[in-house]
Amino acid sequence: MTMSRTMSRTTSTTTRTTEAEILIAPSILASDFGRLAEEVQAVARAGADWIHVDVMDGHFVPNITIGPPIVAAVQRATSLPLDVHLMIEKPERYIQDFADAGATTIGVHVEACPHLHRTVAQIREAGALASVTLNPSTPATAVEEVLGDVDQVLVMTVNPGFGGQTFIASMLPKIETLRGWIRERKLQVRLEVDGGITTKTIGSAYAAGADVFVAGTAIFAKKDYAAAIRDLRQAAID
Repeated sequence: MTMSRTMSRTTSTTTRTTEAEILIAPSILASDFGRLAEEVQAVARAGADWIHVDVMDGHFVPNITIGPPIVAAVQRATSLPLDVHLMIEKPERYIQDFADAGATTIGVHVEACPHLHRTVAQIREAGALASVTLNPSTPATAVEEVLGDVDQVLVMTVNPGFGGQTFIASMLPKIETLRGWIRERKLQVRLEVDGGITTKTIGSAYAAGADVFVAGTAIFAKKDYAAAIRDLRQAAID
């Protein structure tokens, strides 16, 4: 693994005013898959912190993307941590495969896991960091009972399945609630947001308490990846 559990779980603080606390995770869903290794290396050079990998199965969401072999290829192309987001049914069947492929963090959807505690434990047993994801219509309380067992919570700020969607601002109170619980319980849990993150929306998500930002078209649709990442960091604190 490129990142240990201890390294990734930075304690949340009540004062967050520096760019160093903002992690940018470009989503390869928006990249040129014909040049995938080059794209991954380009955003790494441009200042990305993680690489976000969206895995879709055509059942849990209405799109199909990639599997463990592509994750393994991405892992060979970069030393950055791989943040693998499983938008799939029965994710417990594939956790070990994605861990073996090089996933640093494996995220599963609450909605797809009837035995969430067991699935979180399975991710850790596989040697990866555990993340749980909430769809827009799923309340924060759905992850409250596992907050002490995970390394990250991902709040979807669009309905999952496709890139390039518009940020759902009504998700901000959910982010605030989760950040409040993390602080109150003194947990070392990252709070990630995914969907519609641009220079116009990252500031409100950051103010609500997010510290990891998945961005697809906001980076890969730009000619200058370094400028795009730099602009996102700056917009978060402006």
